[in-house]
Amino acid sequence: MEIDSAPVEIDELRRYVDRLKLEELALKKEKDAASKERLATLREDLATQQVKLGELQVRWERERASLNRVGDLKTKLDAARIDAERAQREGNLEKASRLLYAEIPALEREVIEAEQSEDADSDGEGRMVGDQVTEQDIAGVIAAWTGIPVGRLLQGESEKLLHLEAELGKRLIGQKDAVTAVADAVRRSRAGISDPGRPTGSFLFLGPTGVGKTELAKALAAFLFDDEHAMVRIDMSEYGEKHSVSRLVGAPSRGTSATSRAVSSPRLCGGGRTASCCSTRWRKRTQKSSTCCCK
Repeated sequence: MEIDSAPVEIDELRRYVDRLKLEELALKKEKDAASKERLATLREDLATQQVKLGELQVRWERERASLNRVGDLKTKLDAARIDAERAQREGNLEKASRLLYAEIPALEREVIEAEQSEDADSDGEGRMVGDQVTEQDIAGVIAAWTGIPVGRLLQGESEKLLHLEAELGKRLIGQKDAVTAVADAVRRSRAGISDPGRPTGSFLFLGPTGVGKTELAKALAAFLFDDEHAMVRIDMSEYGEKHSVSRLVGAPSRGTSATSRAVSSPRLCGGGRTASCCSTRWRKRTQKSSTCCCK
């Protein structure tokens, strides 16, 4: 697309130059000293940006012409190869010999020379146009749509898991043992050596407010699902009575409130992915509710 349309660098610079020109027209009508000073500064900036824009346009036109030349040569080369095959099938040995030993080698040399010239022109600076869609191009588009950094999109699964402790440690300070235990559980699950019928991990973090119990769950959700809110947080102080456990597992079918659903079901099953579950104020739970959470 960038072969026919201006690259992002040129488009953004054009827009900036247009804004400067509009501001210049507005400042010309002002007579105060501040406006005149701003106008002088603006004209200097405008002149600099116009020179930069001109250089970028010349570079873009040069790269586009070089890319078009390589494409034309490759098209001629493919056509010559097809003609050579056709000539061989038809028994026209003279034409086939001329194509195979004269025209095709000459075209191949021209393609190599054109590609080398193209690479030499772009030495020391990135290419503005290309004839292939790369991983970086795709990641850039997805990053613009989703807001996820390009580096994170290009990072492999194994590389992400290898640095899991470091990622969690950015948000959790001084809890190395807890972070290591969680990271090891996640890696075992992703490696396929954990029990598929059980959760990835079940941990009991103890400590006063502020040591990072809930923050660790949020950091893990952000790492696994790119969203720290992709988790279910259950305040166990709300489940101190035996009958309140029905809010976790759902009411029995014979009960009067048989239509009520488990509080965790929508978020655990929503979106087609498993969420991280975080239970707080554990000492206020009942035995039945703790059994439900550990499952």
